[in-house]
Amino acid sequence: MDKKRIWEGLRPYVLIAPAMAGIMLFVMYPVGYLIYLSLFKYNLMNKDKSKFVGWDNFTQILGRGDFYKALWNTTIYTAGVVVLTMLLSLLIAVWLNKKSGFNSVVQAGIFTPHVVSIVSISLVWLWLMEPNQGLLNYVFKLVGLPPSAWLQSSKTALISIIIVSVWQAIGYYTLIIVAALQSISPSIYEAAALDNASKFKVFYKITLPMISPQLFFILIIMTIGSFKVFDTVQVMTGGGPNNATTTLVYYIYGFRTTNIGYSAATGVVLMAIIGLLTFIYFRLLSKKVHYQ
Repeated sequence: MDKKRIWEGLRPYVLIAPAMAGIMLFVMYPVGYLIYLSLFKYNLMNKDKSKFVGWDNFTQILGRGDFYKALWNTTIYTAGVVVLTMLLSLLIAVWLNKKSGFNSVVQAGIFTPHVVSIVSISLVWLWLMEPNQGLLNYVFKLVGLPPSAWLQSSKTALISIIIVSVWQAIGYYTLIIVAALQSISPSIYEAAALDNASKFKVFYKITLPMISPQLFFILIIMTIGSFKVFDTVQVMTGGGPNNATTTLVYYIYGFRTTNIGYSAATGVVLMAIIGLLTFIYFRLLSKKVHYQ
């Protein structure tokens, strides 16, 4: 009986041990080592000159203009991608809410970009946005609009990156919202119809609150993912022109060999920004989420 009682007490810990080992190895250890490296001046090209510098890397970050430029670009990118993706996904989801063969085909079509490599997507959009031979400027000329420099101009490069990211992500989040819409009980809408509620009022008072958990999830996930954008920038612009598309992760990537300590310190700052934003979201919005 004593052995059985001991095993019953240890069994939960034994069952979660593999998962906890993975979290410790692939999450906690890298985060701890990142913080450790941020306190050193560490050069991969010359490890003999590496030394402990304490908070100097963080002081240097706060005094550099290129860091604030990267932070501003990342903020604009995140705001653009999150707002546009959520709005367009919601509109398309409402349109595709009814179950039909046509809607199923459309859903499969808009989901396709999400399963394609972002590198492949970026290369296709590089061709579409080519100023002289690209398809987009060709279409602009056909309809009488002036051509755009797209990725070649610092005024339009970041907007172009946002367009590509929204196009790639919109199908996935549309399907999440469609599933949420179809889970709402029809009886709720029938009761609203008996009260002669307008379509706008039904959408605002019933539909949005009922799908608020999914919208909140999308907001959190997209904000975190957008702040960590790298691959699209790397393939399409390389941070240019004139650092117009340099994001925080690409900024971190730029110091990967010359000063790993400074790069790690910037990573810690990015982690703190994402954590702060997530905390603010939960404090301001979690009470407005309607869980059934």
